[in-house]
Amino acid sequence: MSSVFYRAPGQAYPRAVRGEGVYLWDADGQKYLDGSGGAAISCLGHGHAGVISAVRRQAGDMAFAHTQFFTNEPQEQLAVRLAELCPIPDARVYFLSGGSEANETALKLVRQYWRSAGEHDRHIVITRRQSYHGNTLGALSVTGHTKRRAPYEPMLHQWPRVSPCNAYRDQLPNETTAQYVRRLADELDQAIVAAGPGNVAAFMGETVVGASLGAVPPAEGYWRAMREVCDRHGILLVLDEVMAGCGRTGTWHGFEQDGIQPDIVTLAKGISGGYQPLGAALASGAVHERMAQDGFAHGHTFVGHATACAAGLAVLDAIEHEDLLKQVRHRGRLLRSELRRRFSSHAHVGEVRGRGLFVGLELVLDRETRQPVPAEWGLPAKLRKAAMAHGLICYPGGGTADGKDGAHILLAPPFIISEPQVHELCELLSDTLGGFSFDGTD
Repeated sequence: MSSVFYRAPGQAYPRAVRGEGVYLWDADGQKYLDGSGGAAISCLGHGHAGVISAVRRQAGDMAFAHTQFFTNEPQEQLAVRLAELCPIPDARVYFLSGGSEANETALKLVRQYWRSAGEHDRHIVITRRQSYHGNTLGALSVTGHTKRRAPYEPMLHQWPRVSPCNAYRDQLPNETTAQYVRRLADELDQAIVAAGPGNVAAFMGETVVGASLGAVPPAEGYWRAMREVCDRHGILLVLDEVMAGCGRTGTWHGFEQDGIQPDIVTLAKGISGGYQPLGAALASGAVHERMAQDGFAHGHTFVGHATACAAGLAVLDAIEHEDLLKQVRHRGRLLRSELRRRFSSHAHVGEVRGRGLFVGLELVLDRETRQPVPAEWGLPAKLRKAAMAHGLICYPGGGTADGKDGAHILLAPPFIISEPQVHELCELLSDTLGGFSFDGTD
């Protein structure tokens, strides 16, 4: 009997005991290839000597000093490095312990920004259906993932949500990419008008949609069009890069590939590679200036945690010194190419997509009609279990097609993955999918 309150009470979990490179081992000696980096976290893999050394050194010098009383050197250094990497003008960095906290912080920033500007009615944050921004109540309020919201609906804000940018599912057969993007921009425009432009504080979205849709990149020109709509109505643009940031898509920020600048961007997961809990909200100088005038009524115990920031610095050093962004781009192309080669004729793999080492496979009942997998099959949980039985960690999800039905597999292996290990990952995934009949009986 365990005294742990597990994520899924009643479920039995293997006990992880060791990690090295792209692999994990459990107490029974089973070896797993970490094909999703946990949940797009372990960018450097497991057992990275440089990060471990940095954490030990900082913990030995001073593990923690509350930032209500002190700043600390790792926080100061990491903030400078992140600001230099961020195209947002005069970016300022607020450190947190994870992605939910980072997105919660972004929501409070946009509210207090407008409050400081004297526009007290601006409080609504428009987001997208089938999105996921975290598990705190504020972050869930702007989440469009139906299943994750469901238990808490009475406690959540019912703010407007618009369509995701998912060309595989939503672009019409006779519609060009430009027309599709214009339709989505018009939808956002209409949502702002319907809510009352004087009531809307921001529009928020994941640059590349992760857990809820399976690494769906935006259509060409989408984020430029959204930025234009936000500017036209004078509202802030917040980009959630908790999964897609920190080099996961092949550039430090995913939005660099879309030619825009948000007002606020959130990071977590890969920012410390899983070696310490760490997240961040980066705000433009203009947003920060407002907070500096009136103060920011917000804070958590572990804001700017010295040991966590030391881990973040060491992860950044490793990514830069080992030239891992280049490797992400190269290995990402190889992974998508190999997946397409293996599954191009698979009856139940509708699409392989993604950017860098952020890759998704959408699973369907019929490749031609794109008929989604019924939710009642519980396919994601079955896939996760089957993959682990084959020695593969992947990140399946559901509701991919419409918020209820549909399924996908998300892959986000460590940046250090070698070419042979890419092929091994694909082989293990092929073995996993080969065991499924896709008739609801698995």
